[in-house]
Amino acid sequence: MSQNQLANIAHLEADLWDAADNLRANSKLTAGEYCMPVLGVIFLRHATNRYQDALREIQADQAAGKMPKRPLTAADFKKRRALMLPEAARYDTLLALPKGADLGTALVDAMNAIERDFAPLKEQIPKEYTKFENSLLEDLLRVFDSETLRTASGDVFGRINEYFLMKFAMQGAQDNGEFFTPPSLVQTIVNVIEPDHGTVFDPACGSAGMFVQSSHFMEKRGQSAAQRVVFFGQEYKTSNLRLAKMNLAVHALEGDIVEANTFYQDVHELFGKCDFVMANPPFNVDKVDAEKVKDDRRLPFGLPGVNKDKKVSNGNYLWISYFWSYLNKTGRAGFVMSSQASSAGHGEAEAPQADRTKHGRRPRRPAAPGTARPRCAARLWRPATWT
Repeated sequence: MSQNQLANIAHLEADLWDAADNLRANSKLTAGEYCMPVLGVIFLRHATNRYQDALREIQADQAAGKMPKRPLTAADFKKRRALMLPEAARYDTLLALPKGADLGTALVDAMNAIERDFAPLKEQIPKEYTKFENSLLEDLLRVFDSETLRTASGDVFGRINEYFLMKFAMQGAQDNGEFFTPPSLVQTIVNVIEPDHGTVFDPACGSAGMFVQSSHFMEKRGQSAAQRVVFFGQEYKTSNLRLAKMNLAVHALEGDIVEANTFYQDVHELFGKCDFVMANPPFNVDKVDAEKVKDDRRLPFGLPGVNKDKKVSNGNYLWISYFWSYLNKTGRAGFVMSSQASSAGHGEAEAPQADRTKHGRRPRRPAAPGTARPRCAARLWRPATWT
């Protein structure tokens, strides 16, 4: 994109946020109550755009004789990175409802229709619309129905979605923003480790931004994520898991993302199997039960410092050990970590520092500019060889 295009999109993002947030301010809803339903409306707008673009491509291929004229299938749309939306779930269908129609019920019906046709989203997309006033929902739908948005590309909607995630994070709507990683950081990680094949794992996947950016990286190379990689994720918070599955679905991506606490659980059993590990985990966690993790095979360097309450005094090095242990012999990991991890005291760094050279892994630690959290550094880990 040109600088002028980026400036226009930035202006659009800000205008959309101001309009949507003003609607909330004039209601009795908190930011937390408003977050998921608004992201659901953005999801529908984006999914409708992708559906319509894919439909035009299909019709053009049929007209040119490149594709037989037959009833369309979900696979036809998936091939073009879109969901085959049922009519009740299309944005233009909702806007065409008569004045005074129950928009809350219509939106719930739209979400249910998507879940019936797309199993990975079962019980994951927002349905809390019936508690909204009809006038607020009507205004909200119209906020995302400008001519610009009706013709917006996936990249534009990706930026809008990321912008809203960031703004809700700043408002504290979703656990102090733990679900959101600034796009610049994700792109840095992706560009350095180049996740373009095999098993890609995010053990603290938030809204699945690492997977989406990985797919964009492959697209720019003329590659298909569906054909080259398998995405696996673990996420501790239910609300974040919902965001992740919506984010994958609207980009027509698939991944096996489960609700789990990675400190204690390895649901996918990926020890030593990953080609790429990417994450922005919660920093400086100090309540991990040392007794529960002391024999975990994902801690080949041993435990960092343990306090008198038998808690790991800082979880940063647990994360780093976990990332390392998931990699196969040629795997690469890129992650975001508190800068405290490079100056840890009280024994936190002793075990990892002692053994990482012996095990043949080289950490690279460029600072991460422009992060939303203080004292952050991107830890970009390029392994050497196993010894």
